[in-house]
This record gives sequence, C-alpha cells and structure tokens, in this order.
Amino acid sequence: MSRTAEINRKTKETDITVSLNLDGTGKSEISTGIGFFDHMLEGFSRHGFFDLTCRVEGDLQVDGHHTVEDTGIVLGQAIAEALGDKKGIRRYGSFILPMDDALALCAIDLCGRPFLGFECTFPAAQVGALDTQLVREFFYAVSYSAAMNLHIRMLDGINAHHMIEAMFKAFAKALDQATGFDARISDVLSTKGSL
Repeated sequence: MSRTAEINRKTKETDITVSLNLDGTGKSEISTGIGFFDHMLEGFSRHGFFDLTCRVEGDLQVDGHHTVEDTGIVLGQAIAEALGDKKGIRRYGSFILPMDDALALCAIDLCGRPFLGFECTFPAAQVGALDTQLVREFFYAVSYSAAMNLHIRMLDGINAHHMIEAMFKAFAKALDQATGFDARISDVLSTKGSL
C-alpha cells in the first residue's frame, strides 16, 4: 500500500506543490524562498523518514507570512491524503527532543479533530529570513489541514535557532511514530470505528 500524496495549491499569494511519502527514507527537495524554513523542512523530512518535495513561490516582497502559512496548509493536506483511512496506524505519537540548550516536546493524535496547543516565547524576532512568529502559524496550518491534535511545548531553550529546529525535529519524530503501523491494530484505533 502506497502512502503518498501530491498536492498543488495556487492562490494570488502563493503557488505551492508538495509531494509526500510517509514511508520514505528521509530524502527531500525543498525550495520555499526562505532559507531557514527550507532547513527546517529538510530536517522534518530527514528525522521523520518522510520523502518530501516542496516547491513554493510566494509573495516574499510582502513578507514571509503567506509562504509559511500556506506551506503548512498544503503539507497538512498531503499528510491527511497520504494517511488514507488510517487503518492499522498507532494514531498517537510523542517525542521530547533535545538540541543543545533547547528541549522541545511534541505530542500528536491523528484523530480527525484539529487543534493546536503551542507554548513558546522566542528570544529573537528573526532567525535568518524567517520571522519567528510564523513558526506557530505553520504548525497551526498543519494541524488544521491534517485534522490532527498537535501540542508543542518548549521546555527549555535560549537560542531561537535551536528552539525552532528542536520543534521541527520533535514534530517529525512524533508524526513518524503516530503514522507507523502496529500489527495488533487491525482496523482503526478508536472505539467509534473511524477516525
């Protein structure tokens, strides 16, 4: 069974194509126009073992908001499509990831109900060309487009680069766990019979 998706989304603000393979090896081709954001998506791909292609043309002459938020929307849609009926998956995933001074917690429930819990105060307004306010916007967009519960907490950290990178990697590891199969689950992991 192939758990892949390719999503195209074009608006007056962005033109985005995302291709995702949940059962990949961590290969990526990323081009968003925001170097640090590219680096984060590459880390997400590598540490979650997801094959990810992401090509974005956005109105960066305005700022990075539309580019980052809309990429989150499309990535969330790709996750939802690649998951299909969710039969046999663990559904839940969580990870606490250290990166030098930073310690990030991420917990996921692929329940079909969107929600984002996000607790972090960044010590800098920018990392490279990425406005740190947009990190929350990205994860909000992913959580709602993928219809997942997503909780992210920064447990410790003093360097904004490390904090954001720890978040993206923790998200990757938690999502890899949640989308993984368990031989004991023959249908979907829900008393309702659907997710």
